[in-house]
Amino acid sequence: MSERRIRRAARILLSDAGERVLLFRYDPPGRRAFWCAPGGECDPHEDFPAAARRELLEETGLDIDCGVAFAARADDFVTLEGEPVRSDEHFFRVRVDAHDVVHHAHTALEVAMGMTHRWFTRAEIAAWHEPIFPETILDLLDSEVPA
Repeated sequence: MSERRIRRAARILLSDAGERVLLFRYDPPGRRAFWCAPGGECDPHEDFPAAARRELLEETGLDIDCGVAFAARADDFVTLEGEPVRSDEHFFRVRVDAHDVVHHAHTALEVAMGMTHRWFTRAEIAAWHEPIFPETILDLLDSEVPA
């Protein structure tokens, strides 16, 4: 068995004044639909904070500094393209008063996967009927963010 490629990615836990969290839904053919926070793979030679800012802009229309990562995790999974990888995900926390998500820069893959969005309360996340990744998202939302 070959070694999995390390997939460096930035994820942004974006919440609004009502403490709702923005999540995106993907519906890949032949797999169960799932939800996750905005973000994605770092470009070559891109650091995690730069990737977080770029991904937030591409997926939501917000162009703001995401600060420093407050958490990281590693996990084995299969990408939407079907590649088995080992993730190196860094999490950023951003709060806004409110925001209307703008879908102006979604990739062809995101469009093909039926990417949609929704703002969730913590109670909705806890009771949701489809998988939400990471499974520890509620713990991450409760984590202290460095000043």
